[in-house]
Amino acid sequence: MFITIIVPCYNEEAVIEATHTRLSSVCEEQTWDVEYLYINDGSCDQTEQLLDTLAMQDSSVRVLKFSRNFGHQAAVCAGLDHAHGDAAVIIDADLQDPPELIPTMVDMWQKGEGRIIYGKRTSRDGETWFKKWSAGAFYRLIDYLSDTPLPRDTGGFRLVDRKVIEAFKKLPERNKYIRGLFPWLGFKAVPLEYHRDARLAGETKYPLAKMLRLAFNGIFSFSRKPLQMATNLGVFNLVASLLLMVYVFVSYFSKQIESVPGWASTMLVLVFFSGIQLVSLGLLGAYVGRIFEEVKGRPEYVVEEEISCKRVNQIPNTVTLQKSSHQATEQQKLKA
Repeated sequence: MFITIIVPCYNEEAVIEATHTRLSSVCEEQTWDVEYLYINDGSCDQTEQLLDTLAMQDSSVRVLKFSRNFGHQAAVCAGLDHAHGDAAVIIDADLQDPPELIPTMVDMWQKGEGRIIYGKRTSRDGETWFKKWSAGAFYRLIDYLSDTPLPRDTGGFRLVDRKVIEAFKKLPERNKYIRGLFPWLGFKAVPLEYHRDARLAGETKYPLAKMLRLAFNGIFSFSRKPLQMATNLGVFNLVASLLLMVYVFVSYFSKQIESVPGWASTMLVLVFFSGIQLVSLGLLGAYVGRIFEEVKGRPEYVVEEEISCKRVNQIPNTVTLQKSSHQATEQQKLKA
C-alpha cells in the first residue's frame, strides 16, 4: 500500500523542517510505503531552499514548485493531481493538525469505514475568540445556504482514497472550494475528532481578508440562495413602494401632509432602495465574475519544476524512464 502525504507550503521556513521530521517519525514506523509531496506555493522566504534540501536528502520527498503564489486551494489541487498513492492525506505545514492521527486515518480507511476520513475539530488553541466565533458562524451559514450538507468545524485535514481522487480530478471548475467539493462527490465520509493545536511557529496564512475571500468563494460555489434573496428583496421593495404610494395619495387628498414635503423622508426612502439595488447588483456581479473566470479556462496553477530523488521502485518514475529509453532507441534507429 502506498500513501501520499500532501503538504501545501507558503512561507513556512520556520516550521518546514520540524514538520518533515514529525511526519517522518510517524510514518517510518508503519508497514505502508509513503511519499511526501510538498507544494511550494510561490514562497518568498527560505522555504524553497529548505524543500530542495529535503528532496535531495530523502528519496521519498517530492517538491512541486509553483511559478508564483496561486493560493492554498490550488496547491491542494496540484497535490491531488500529482499524487501517486492509493490514498492521499492532506495536511497543512503549520502542525496545527497532528500528524500522529494519520495512521488512525489509514487504519479506518483500510477497515472500509469510509473513502474519506476527515478531521473534525472539537477544540482549538492559539486562536482569538473572534476567529473561533467567525469560523463557527461561517460553517453554519454555508451549511444553511448550501444545497449539499457540509460538515461543520472541519478544515483541509483529511484522507481521501484513489477513487475519490480520480473523481475529484474530473471536476472542471477553476475556483474550487475543496471543503465543499468532497461532500458533493457523495462518497462515504467519516469524521475523526481531534483537538487542534496552535501553530508551532510563524504567522497564519489566512488573515481576515483571505478568510472572507474563502467564505464568499464557498457561498457562491455551493448556493444560489443569495440570488434568491436578492429577488425576495426586490419583491419586498416593490410591495413597500406600492404601500408608500397609497399612503402618499391618501395623505395628500385628505390634507394630512404639508404643502411642501420634507426632504428627510424622501432622502431616506431613496437611499434605502438604492442600497438594496446596489446589493442586488453586487450579488449578480459576483456570480457573473465567476462565470467569466470559468469561461477563460485558465489553469488553476502553473508548476515551474518538480524536484525529487527518483526511486527505481516507484512505478510512475519507472514508466517514465522506460518510455524515455524507448524513445531514445527509436531515435537512434532513425538516425542509422
